[in-house]
Amino acid sequence: MTFDQFNGSLGQNEPPATLNVWQQSLWYAATGNWNKAHELIQDLPDRVSAHIHAYLHRVEGDQWNADYWYRRAEQKRPRQSLQEEWETLVKSLL
Repeated sequence: MTFDQFNGSLGQNEPPATLNVWQQSLWYAATGNWNKAHELIQDLPDRVSAHIHAYLHRVEGDQWNADYWYRRAEQKRPRQSLQEEWETLVKSLL
């Protein structure tokens, strides 16, 4: 799947069946369903999940919690916009 295809799927009611859990979380985040995006990712122990988790808390405006998850992901909070971070994450996972 390309980034344009992923982006184009955001108008659907459900994410494409071929998406993994990380991609699904970012799909739900982009469609405004923060709770579903967070639910999918919050208990996963890997660094990619921690990075997405950090991004989600940054979206929420909880910078302290976001910084905790960025450290778990071995990342620093990016200086880019939320949209740019989302695009970077999606592109890295496609």
